[in-house]
Amino acid sequence: MNLRLVPLLAVLASLPLAAQSQAPRALEVPHRQFTLANGLTVILHQDGSVPIAAVNVWYHVGSANERQGRTGLAHLFEHLMFEGSKHVMEGEFDTRLESAGANNNGSTNNDRTNYYIDLPSNALELSLFLESDRMGYLLDTMSPERVNGQRDVVKNERRQSYENRPYGMASIEIDKMLWPAGHPYSWPTIGYMEDLTAASHEDVVAFFKTYYAPNNATLVIAGDIDLDRTQALVEKWFSEIPSGPRVPAISPPPAQLTDVKRQTLTDQVRLPRLYLGWLTPRTYAPGDAALDVLASVLSGGKNSRLYKRLVYDTQMAQDVSAFQQSGALGSSFLIVATARPGHTVEEMQTAIDEEIERLRRQPPDAREVQRAVNQVEASFYRRMERVGGFGGKADQLNAYHGAGGGPDYFAEDLARYTSLSPADVQAAVVRWLPRDRRVELVVLPEVKR
Repeated sequence: MNLRLVPLLAVLASLPLAAQSQAPRALEVPHRQFTLANGLTVILHQDGSVPIAAVNVWYHVGSANERQGRTGLAHLFEHLMFEGSKHVMEGEFDTRLESAGANNNGSTNNDRTNYYIDLPSNALELSLFLESDRMGYLLDTMSPERVNGQRDVVKNERRQSYENRPYGMASIEIDKMLWPAGHPYSWPTIGYMEDLTAASHEDVVAFFKTYYAPNNATLVIAGDIDLDRTQALVEKWFSEIPSGPRVPAISPPPAQLTDVKRQTLTDQVRLPRLYLGWLTPRTYAPGDAALDVLASVLSGGKNSRLYKRLVYDTQMAQDVSAFQQSGALGSSFLIVATARPGHTVEEMQTAIDEEIERLRRQPPDAREVQRAVNQVEASFYRRMERVGGFGGKADQLNAYHGAGGGPDYFAEDLARYTSLSPADVQAAVVRWLPRDRRVELVVLPEVKR
């Protein structure tokens, strides 16, 4: 017998039999779910570990709900929601929350717009008042001047994030190459500049009436709360808001790549950059998790395949990254590499293709997959330690509900990764990363004359 095991065996023998045989508890996040008469879905989760409450609202509208010629409205509305409502003067939203020791923010993507408030649990009612007022009474103070002011803010944000940022226009061009014309993922969440300029006060009012109604929203409250009292507060503040019209379903055109699309841009940059992109399965669909793990095998750390070969061994690349961009209507897998001085995009592309081909022929090592899964699992539990903020439990309950898997989908989500084998990752490469059906975008430095 291995003598190092003796102390452990002695400890186990001293434990009650029930303790020795007790299976680990299943991962679960208990919650209470109910729906108000106006259609607002409410999810409550009690976590008394710290005296904090998280209020997280998802409006099930993103840039995918827009139409060509009127892009950017979803993101513009994210800004307008902080500008005051009928019973909250402009600037008061943040001032009241800061006085209570709270922090708040919002974000917009293709599929949803969310807002969160994290605050001491004894100030919970303040946050419910503020959220209900902007849900029910934002239009009472919405003026053309306010729309114009925030439109200018968003246009400046676009300049900073895209036009005036090195390689900034590449992501917009990649989406246009990946998705067919008219597909709601083919335009940027922030919108096109000409569409922002054309957006009128009437467009904004119509958008709010269509999408910012309680029947198109989910409210999650998590943290140190009393469930019965919190339910009563929700009913008090949100019940009087009228329901809105039924939200029209999105009907995107089919998305499929049938060949290789190549394009070259020039920019005010010093180094060439290569983008490779593929269309992949939507979030939570088979293959989505395997592609997350593949991204880690390729570029997740200094020992990953692409980083080691391109950045460390050959030193042909300044940096390299791979990632699965998951969405409700479909996803994309991207590899991005920046060349070092004296090296070319062609060198990097050859090396990348060789590494992907290796994975087509032979699965990754079990050690590589396990390392990637361990990283996913560690990140997963770190997020679960927080009730608030982006990615905390309140936000995740909302995400799972929005995806249709039920709010407590935590165990099932994690199992998507922990159950993966090296063969699953290889199968994802073969199925979703064909060499003859992808987009290739190159950004080159502008030639100075």
